Amino acid sequence: MFGAAPAPTAAPPTENPDAAEAGSGRVNRPLAPRRGRSAAGAGWAPVEAAARLPVYQAATSEVGGLFPLLAANGVPAVGARMGYDTLSGGAFYCHPIEWLLRGLATNPNLVIFGEPGRGKSSTVVAFCLRMMLFGITTLISGDVKGEYTPLLRALGVTPIALGRGSPARLNALDLGPLASRWNGWSLTRQREELTGVLGRWTKLLAALAETQGYAPTVTDEAVLAAVLRRLVGAGDGYTALTPVTIPDVARELADPAEDLWREARFAGRREFLDHTRQITDALSNLVLGPLAGLFDEPTNFTLDFDAPVQSMDLSLLRSRGDQAIAVALTCLGSWSSLITDLQDDGEIRIVVRDEVWRQMRLGLRAVQAVDSDLRLSRAERKIQLLVMHKPSDLLSVGAAGSQEVAIAKDLLALCSTRILLGQSTRVADELATDLALSEREQDVTTGWAMERRGRALWKIESSPGYKVQTVLSPTELAIFDTNAQLRARTGPAT
Repeated sequence: MFGAAPAPTAAPPTENPDAAEAGSGRVNRPLAPRRGRSAAGAGWAPVEAAARLPVYQAATSEVGGLFPLLAANGVPAVGARMGYDTLSGGAFYCHPIEWLLRGLATNPNLVIFGEPGRGKSSTVVAFCLRMMLFGITTLISGDVKGEYTPLLRALGVTPIALGRGSPARLNALDLGPLASRWNGWSLTRQREELTGVLGRWTKLLAALAETQGYAPTVTDEAVLAAVLRRLVGAGDGYTALTPVTIPDVARELADPAEDLWREARFAGRREFLDHTRQITDALSNLVLGPLAGLFDEPTNFTLDFDAPVQSMDLSLLRSRGDQAIAVALTCLGSWSSLITDLQDDGEIRIVVRDEVWRQMRLGLRAVQAVDSDLRLSRAERKIQLLVMHKPSDLLSVGAAGSQEVAIAKDLLALCSTRILLGQSTRVADELATDLALSEREQDVTTGWAMERRGRALWKIESSPGYKVQTVLSPTELAIFDTNAQLRARTGPAT
């Protein structure tokens, strides 16, 4: 227990300390006097430290209570070397899959919070870049601000840009690898894969209709499923697949064939048109509005799955408004999930969802889509990485008490690893509540992490947090410079 150690007993004065020590009969006697030899380089001290400083004794379990964040680094030395643990002094490594396999985490997903300018992007990009050494590729599913483009160009990869002035077009209902592998599958495999793809497309179209202010019904989804099966050619014995676009679906709803409305069990054509009028208009507005020309034509590019990283740059869409970006993120999320799932190459991928809250603001189905991706990350061999500013971003996806907000808040439980960069006191209070942070951990995010860029509290499940300083090389600092545009001079000063 705590308490002062017994005061040392002063030895009787002697003119020759060495002789006194030698005559005491001690076997393990010091080779020098208590204060050292009074000579240059002999380690002489003018004060007897043991006699002047208090000494305390305590059990190791009690000392741990004094310094709850001070412990040996329990993270295995495998994966991306992010920097160093400032408390233990050891290197800090991150490999969510290894953490999962070793029982440190229950899922491989990560979420990162931080104020602008605290190092979110550099931490994310450093993690993705260093995980490439282990053969893990990365897909940036919607780079809203173009922050990841310098990394791709440094690696010799051309990012796919969507928006003003770009010729790239993305069909949200693209068949992807399904079309090229179709003829090599058995009939049973064809039915299984197509059923999964059509189900994904139906949910996507329902979510997109919801972005236009219309909440699709169960009947609407049944009609959409029937339309998609007809358009893709699923009713002709699975001999071939026909490419489908969103305008194709809207035209089929506006001018249905007789067997379509009969298959959907409507009494007549007029009843079918009256019931599907709103979802038809919602999908039509989608391809005629701010996103016209982006998602209503066949895909005209191919993802290079041999590249270490791929990105969808949406920075050119910012002039079209937040809703346009959110719709694009929804389309990209569904499309990239389909493409990577069908790739089936056994590789582990990191999927970066930057500013994911934008997508979830579109409605319940958009929130459910993100929730589903996080829950399936282990089965699909993916590391989902969500990037946000603060927990209240999740509260903005719907009205207080709504189902959207309830599901969004539960997303944090689906991310075993939480990376908390510097935050203001108010936001830190939110983090402490939502993530069950201790008082000392909360102080780390509002104090220590605010003093230097790249500092963060890493929480893995309920384990004590690690105070980690991310370290970047000079080359990485040049690539990850998100303030480059502010430094660029557009002309001579006047």
